[in-house]
Amino acid sequence: MSGMKAKSIKSVITRKMNQWVETIEDENLRSKVAKSIVVTGGCIASMLQGEPVNDFDVYLRDYETAVAVADYYVGRFTPRAKNGIPVPLFVDADASAKRVKIVAKSAGIAREEGTSKPYQYFESHPEQVGEEYVADVMDRPDQIMDAHEETEQLALQTATDGKPKYRPVFLTSNAITLSDKIQIVLRFQGEPDDIHANYDFVHCTSYWTSWDEELVLKPEAMEAILAKELRYVGSKYPVCSVVRLRKFIARGWRINAGQILKMAMQISALDLTDLAVLEDQLTGVDTAYFLQLIEKLKEKDPTKVNTAYLVEIINRMF
Repeated sequence: MSGMKAKSIKSVITRKMNQWVETIEDENLRSKVAKSIVVTGGCIASMLQGEPVNDFDVYLRDYETAVAVADYYVGRFTPRAKNGIPVPLFVDADASAKRVKIVAKSAGIAREEGTSKPYQYFESHPEQVGEEYVADVMDRPDQIMDAHEETEQLALQTATDGKPKYRPVFLTSNAITLSDKIQIVLRFQGEPDDIHANYDFVHCTSYWTSWDEELVLKPEAMEAILAKELRYVGSKYPVCSVVRLRKFIARGWRINAGQILKMAMQISALDLTDLAVLEDQLTGVDTAYFLQLIEKLKEKDPTKVNTAYLVEIINRMF
């Protein structure tokens, strides 16, 4: 299927975000969120290519709104009990560092009560046909919609499982996953350029903003998408960038040796035997993905954690 036009993408995101915001019951928070949304990442690139979108990655423009959103959804979340004991949740906010974390004690990740569906990590997005995605996001599961049908109205969805739409179903320290393809990333806030300072590949840097409802398609991102070529722009989390390569290569993207060398150069400056450094690198995308590895390392005397030990643990776990 050919990719969607910019006008269609803008319409889909605008209406999707409006749907979600309308479900926020706190009127004051709803007003703040409506003026603070940045949608960026792979969803726009996927729509441009006519490929399925796993989640709309949502970031917030300011720290205070991010904290309030975290508090709101933690307060409305019923975690599935672990060994019969409810998982305690709380928001850990550090104003000086503008860091927002959701802490699930002894769990790392919290699932909605009654949820048996496994958590979909960033690195394991399922592949589906583009037509199915468009029908789903436009709430028309009974028919396949033309991706260029730009005037199509996006109706508010009706729950098929008897549960509210846009409710929290998974919580990690890094993100809140809502039903209906919304993922709120808490780790970073700010203007689009501030958020993209943490990104790795240029094709993911186009964005939509709620305060002006504008879609910005960056020329360098469009060029990379047309060539289906991964272009590494540098990241605070180069280890995660290497892990993410698997997903893109499986989808037919190419990467040249120079881009991989840039990642290797950044990784070489890191001491991955330092647990704090390793944990920070592995949570650059998603805490849950390497949760077991981190927990295992925390049980070990830090002075005994070296490269050989790390390799042994990784081999056992993977």
